[in-house]
Amino acid sequence: MGWIVWPLMAFFNFCGALWLILHYRGQRNASQGLSGDEHEQLQTLVMRAEQMQERIKTLEQILDEEAPQWRQRR
Repeated sequence: MGWIVWPLMAFFNFCGALWLILHYRGQRNASQGLSGDEHEQLQTLVMRAEQMQERIKTLEQILDEEAPQWRQRR
């Protein structure tokens, strides 16, 4: 039993230290917020979502005029 205690302690100390370092590095990166590139990508996605919303609204208006019962066909 004694022969396995020291290797296990060394292993857990190494893994525990590595886990702590990686955990707190991830926490720090998450708390810093978005980078400039990520913010730009987010703005692009917001713009595309708004364009898509307008397109869907326009398509629904066209369908309401040409096929008034289209919503009940589901």
